[in-house]
Amino acid sequence: MRAMKTVTKFPRKVVEFPDMGIVMPDGCRLSARIWMPEDASDKPVPAILEHLPYRKRDGTIFRDQLTHPYFAGHGYASIRVDMRGNGDSEGLMDDEYSEQELQDACDVIAWAAAQPWCNGNVGMMGISWGGFNCLQVAAKRPPALKAAISLCSTVDRYADDIHYKGGCLLLENFGWASTMLSYSSRPPDPLIAGDNRWRDLWLTRLENQPFLAPLWLSHQHRDAYWKRGSICEDFSAVRAAVLSIGGWHDGYRNTISNLVTNIRSPVKGIVGPWIHKYPHYAGPNPAIGFLQEALRWWDRWLKGAETGVEADPDYRAYVMDSVRPARWHPERPGRWIAEQEWPSPNIKLEAIELIPDGAKPAIVASPQNCGLAGGEYFPFTFGPELPGDQRPDDALSVCFDQAELEEAIDIVGAPEVEVRLSSDRPQANIAVRLCDVHPDGASELISYGVLNLTHRNSHEFPEALVPGETVSARVVLDQCAYRVPAGHRLRVAVSNAYWPMIWPSPEPATLDLSKATLKLPLRPLATGDEVSFAEPEGATPWATETIRPTNSERHVDRDEKTGVVTLSITDDFGEVRDLAHGLVHGSIVRETWAIHPDDPLSAMGSTHWTQTFSRNEWSVRTETFADMRSDAQNFILSARIEAYEGEKLVFERDFEQAIPRALL
Repeated sequence: MRAMKTVTKFPRKVVEFPDMGIVMPDGCRLSARIWMPEDASDKPVPAILEHLPYRKRDGTIFRDQLTHPYFAGHGYASIRVDMRGNGDSEGLMDDEYSEQELQDACDVIAWAAAQPWCNGNVGMMGISWGGFNCLQVAAKRPPALKAAISLCSTVDRYADDIHYKGGCLLLENFGWASTMLSYSSRPPDPLIAGDNRWRDLWLTRLENQPFLAPLWLSHQHRDAYWKRGSICEDFSAVRAAVLSIGGWHDGYRNTISNLVTNIRSPVKGIVGPWIHKYPHYAGPNPAIGFLQEALRWWDRWLKGAETGVEADPDYRAYVMDSVRPARWHPERPGRWIAEQEWPSPNIKLEAIELIPDGAKPAIVASPQNCGLAGGEYFPFTFGPELPGDQRPDDALSVCFDQAELEEAIDIVGAPEVEVRLSSDRPQANIAVRLCDVHPDGASELISYGVLNLTHRNSHEFPEALVPGETVSARVVLDQCAYRVPAGHRLRVAVSNAYWPMIWPSPEPATLDLSKATLKLPLRPLATGDEVSFAEPEGATPWATETIRPTNSERHVDRDEKTGVVTLSITDDFGEVRDLAHGLVHGSIVRETWAIHPDDPLSAMGSTHWTQTFSRNEWSVRTETFADMRSDAQNFILSARIEAYEGEKLVFERDFEQAIPRALL
């Protein structure tokens, strides 16, 4: 990571409230950690809300310590709330982005605006879950909410989240449900909840804990369930000023462009080379002074200061240079570009015929294990999670290699591939990867897109393929900003499997690709940085003692007897002791994804999470297990929670459900 400057002296002295209760209209007490200027009651300040299920006491504390005191020191009340049913808050959570969750956030905003230490103006911010819900809350227009900063988020809960991409079922749908099963199984801290109360809150939470994968799989098309909370259904509902930020190595690359293009309230976008992290400590480098940039936004829209943010370019993006393929890059060389308006008149689409009219069709019939070089949907461990050398997947795909480039090109935007094809099955998927091929053959992923071909015209009303009948489809790849140097080649790789990114079709399918056209968004070559950012700063880091260091491992194995290919992942997030309040917390996840190259119905995924907590003589542990497989008619899901106090099993619960498979 880029070195961060630690700031210890601020314009206003900061006071912290580690557990301020905010009681909702139904009586549920939410636990908030609040930092504010010591003299805020005499000189009221705006408030900034971050509303999450990820536990302020031990879950997001690393980034909270860097961020919230910094805002407070510059004249804000910075409020970090544990969502109901999580962390040290009461109540229960039954789904992500529920109406209860969004109403709670609106009620917290109203509460904050009414406090004597607040000037009545509130901003909301967050990354991932917090980036999603701040946009959804903004669409509800609570009166005091004037601005939002949304990072690594989405405007479309169906087609651009962890559930379905291009109508294809993402394995992250199951993976994230497994993660939340573990995250929400964790107990409140007895020091906050009380020695005689924490256990009752915990057991009630466990007894009512949902396993969300069956619910999400019950909505395989873009129905009312997904439309609710997808702000793309009505961009005009958002009236707050929105700063949207993301990273090219994150799964949420498209939101920045979508927001800047469609929102009519003040809006700006920034995209760097980062994974799923806040950009003042993100990797790959260069990180930026995110907190200073955020203050410019807050000061303008919450304090009325003239900070010049209106004159900022609409879209600032980091154009990454070509690098050797690797599972992790500490740094991505490149340059910052700026587009004063977006979509930009500087970017032109160049059409490249991959299969011209009348040419012999290409036959696409990929082994089911094609895709193992694709990396994680949203990397966040600073470990081996990025896409690797694409040659193993290229070898299992139909590849269209272009001529060696005589001059470098800058690709900025969303490439598209228009195809005409026929399938021998009523349902089939297609995956398209755009790659940078080095002179020695190394293949680096630039962008990719997937499409369930029955969704070629609508995610809400799919249409079966008629075997042998030719149809047209458009595959939109993710937004990107990438320089391909002279002497390299572009490769478009087409497959009908992309494991373990998407769940396979129920039957092996063969596609006859009769026409394909690449539409490439090209920008005039940038000669250097067109915009700059301050160096990263943060408040005093979290003080901890490391008990067990972090470690991430990935292994791909092929059983030569059975032919099954297995991806095994272990992410040990380590174990640390908080030096302020003494809580020791550790977590580990193990994932297994297995498939036979010839059999889509052999696909299976399993996860096992361990969470541990202790302080002095007190200790608890939760173990969660989840499995997913399918046959031709159903997705078959099972899960289990075990909770231990000391070594005593105090709670166990099993889930098992078959969800009919919507073959369209």
